[in-house]
Amino acid sequence: MSNTTVRERVSASYARAITKRKSKDAGDSSGACCKPSCCGGDQSASVRDTDLQADAFSPESLGYATELTAHPDVATQSMGCGNPLAFAEVAAGQTVVDLGSGAGFDLLIARDHVGATGHVIGIDMTDAMIATARENIRKAGYNNVEVRKGIIEQMPVESGTVDWVISNCVINLSPDKEAVFNEIARVLKPGGRFSISDIVAEKLPDWLRASAEAYDACLAGTVSEHDYLSGLRAAGLDAHEVDERIVYSKTQLRALAGDPSVSDFLDLSDRSEEFVDNALEELEGTVWSARFRGIKPSR
Repeated sequence: MSNTTVRERVSASYARAITKRKSKDAGDSSGACCKPSCCGGDQSASVRDTDLQADAFSPESLGYATELTAHPDVATQSMGCGNPLAFAEVAAGQTVVDLGSGAGFDLLIARDHVGATGHVIGIDMTDAMIATARENIRKAGYNNVEVRKGIIEQMPVESGTVDWVISNCVINLSPDKEAVFNEIARVLKPGGRFSISDIVAEKLPDWLRASAEAYDACLAGTVSEHDYLSGLRAAGLDAHEVDERIVYSKTQLRALAGDPSVSDFLDLSDRSEEFVDNALEELEGTVWSARFRGIKPSR
């Protein structure tokens, strides 16, 4: 698929997801998800470099325990794999840009950090997400939070104007990650920082990479943690820290892959359900969500 086709498919998929999420009971806090699948790591998954022990399908397990009190309704519309603002040193008066801002949960949290004197900008390409985020911002009564329509490979943001770039389970969906990393470096001020939660994978079989369903669900478009860090550094960023990893179990990988059956994948007429099941078992422990931290050097 071309880059344009990939973006159109992803946008349509997330438009359906937010429509479905909004139609659910407002009291359902089943968690933040990528597409229909959840990106929070199965409760039975091996967990490295983190002490998260809560129900992994809940926002709490993704690092949002405190923020849920402030914005509980918006949390149920959130789709992600971690809290990029957890322990981030975002300060009052700063400017924050959220890549793939979705329904706006992280925008509201960022606004709570920067206060009335700061500025928060969301970027999203999906009209349904943008409309939802703007409504949530209006309900929150914030006048220094905005959502701009655009793609993260060409951000509608002036160069060198941003103190923080954050993102939550979005860059894996980009068909041109090098462009995204370069754009992060462009918009950040010297000394500006980034905090990105995303899914990475050490290995994926070609048949899974070819699945459009798995791509939409934040799996097929992943790169390795090493390549992710290398991409950030190649853009001139000091990507010096991965401070959290949540490793996915076979059960969670099945959810990420869109609950795969033979018909879910391209050119798999000769693949049995047993084949898919065994393949996912082999992948267990090689796919995880990671939080990347770093800075644009001052020079």
